[in-house]
Amino acid sequence: MGPALCLVSAACFGALAIFGKFAYDAGVSPGALLLVRFVLAAALLWLVLLLRPELRGGASSRRAVGTALGLGAIGYAAQASLFFAALRLMDASLLSLILYTFPVLVTVAAVLLGRDRLTPRRGAALVAASTGTLLVLLGTGSVSFHPLGALLGFGSAVVYTVYILVADTVVHSMPPVLLSALVMTGAAGTLAANAMLNGGVGLSFAQVGWLWLGCIAVVSTVAAMLTFFAGLQRTGPSTAAILSTFEPVVTTALAAVLLGESLTPVQLTGAALVLASAVVLQTAARREPAVLPVAATVAD
Repeated sequence: MGPALCLVSAACFGALAIFGKFAYDAGVSPGALLLVRFVLAAALLWLVLLLRPELRGGASSRRAVGTALGLGAIGYAAQASLFFAALRLMDASLLSLILYTFPVLVTVAAVLLGRDRLTPRRGAALVAASTGTLLVLLGTGSVSFHPLGALLGFGSAVVYTVYILVADTVVHSMPPVLLSALVMTGAAGTLAANAMLNGGVGLSFAQVGWLWLGCIAVVSTVAAMLTFFAGLQRTGPSTAAILSTFEPVVTTALAAVLLGESLTPVQLTGAALVLASAVVLQTAARREPAVLPVAATVAD
C-alpha cells in the first residue's frame, strides 16, 4: 500500500495547480489562497480528531509535537513562499522542473545519512522518474529563464528536501492525522502572522472562489498530506520522493483535459517513464527487504 498511497498523494497535490488556476480566475489572491488553504485544512483535521479521538493515538512527546509544528511553521510555509515568489519571476513549467530536483536530493541525502539504500531497482526508478519529469516539463515548449527565480525555485526544492527528511523522523511516532493537523496548524500560524504584518489579505472575491479553495484544502492539502505521511511511513523517504514525481504528470494531464492544453509526444513519453518508475517501485516494495530504520528517532 505504501507506493499506492504516495501516488494518491502525488495526484492530489498535482490537482493543486488546476484548482489554483480556477481560484485565481475567481479573483482569489495568492496570499488569500495560501492562508485560507492552511487555516481551513487545519480546522478540518482538528474536527476529524475531535470526532474520532482514537485517531490521535497514544501520547506524543513534546519534542515530536514541536517538530511537527515546526515542519509547518518553517518548512511548509517557507517552501510555499519561495515557490510562489519564484513563480512571479519565471514560467511555471521551468519552475516545476527546478522544484522536482528534490527527489534526487532526498534520495542522495537519505543514502548519505544511512536512512535508506540505493538499490539497483530504486536507482533505476530514480533515473526513469527524473528523466520522465524532464521530458514532461520541457515538452511544454519555450521557457524563460530568470536567475533569481531559478535560485528561489531551487531553494524551494532544498527546503522540501529537508522537510521530507525531518518528517521521516516523526512520521513513525504519531498517527498521520495528528501529524498532518500539527503541520497545517504550524503553517497556518506563520501565514496568519505574515498576513497581519502586511495588512491582511483580501477576501472579496467571487463566491465560486470558495469552492476552489475548498477543493484545495480538502483534496490538495488534507487528503494529499494524509496519504503522503501514510505512504512515507511505509516506504521510506527516497521511495516517497521518487513517487512524488508523478505530481507534475498529473498536473499536465489535468491541464490538457480541463484547460484545453495539448500533450506532445515528448510529454507522453515522459509520462510513460514516470508511470514505469512507479510500477518498478511497487514491485520492489514486495521483493526487497524493508528499508533501513531512521537514524535519528524522536525520544521523549
